[in-house]
Amino acid sequence: MSDSTNSELGSSGVPESTMKRLEGRKALVTGASRGIGREIAIAFAREGADVVINYRSSDEDAEVLARTVEDLGDRAWVYSADVSDIDQVGEMKRSVEKYMGPIDILVNNAGINRDTLFSKMDEEAWKEVFSVNMNGVFNCTKTFLDHLEESDHSRIINITSIVGQIGNIGQANYAASKAGIIGFTKSLAKELARKNINVNAISPGFIETDMLSGVPDKVREKIVAQIPMRRFGRPEEVAKSVVFLASNDADYITGHVLNVNGGMYL
Repeated sequence: MSDSTNSELGSSGVPESTMKRLEGRKALVTGASRGIGREIAIAFAREGADVVINYRSSDEDAEVLARTVEDLGDRAWVYSADVSDIDQVGEMKRSVEKYMGPIDILVNNAGINRDTLFSKMDEEAWKEVFSVNMNGVFNCTKTFLDHLEESDHSRIINITSIVGQIGNIGQANYAASKAGIIGFTKSLAKELARKNINVNAISPGFIETDMLSGVPDKVREKIVAQIPMRRFGRPEEVAKSVVFLASNDADYITGHVLNVNGGMYL
């Protein structure tokens, strides 16, 4: 075999043109049954990763997603757990270890919103959003950290939001929780760099998901007018960015917040 042919092969001996970027890796995606999480799981499967599909209540959606992942030739493991409950996350970990083995990639995507003006916001709405959006990130990262410390391709990718960067009327709780994720990402990236664990965040702008579908048309028009690209984003566009950060292409990137927002916030 000539040197020129050898140069076209990846480290596994497979031609680079046919290699999938996440081949042989295992990923956990929280809040994966719908929206952005669903598209991340599918994008991972297309790139060769086995996927743990975490969700809280959408059983049918999660099962349909699992079949989609398996149709793409990869393993899927569906597990219902409330990420705000660290005991449930611990049970999920034990199940994942039994069926899939240690994970290489953690995507903290699960999130909720309870929107209202701050003057009308009660303590429950504040605590509930932080319990899922911030405590959920802590619980999953803390619980699965030993897996990531053992992996040769460790990635933690946290899904934050443009609202955590610019604020938004009626979303003080949501904005504060998503801003907290950015601080957590940057701090953890500094701590875990010596262990070769890359920690990054994706900050989507306004994306066509269930969360946006309930927004009145007049408000949607005002939002679009503020986006230089003059459209809302698509979940699959966010998913492609997550795949990039999970792949070897992002080996020297950590502590970064990647904006996927059509130019709305620069």
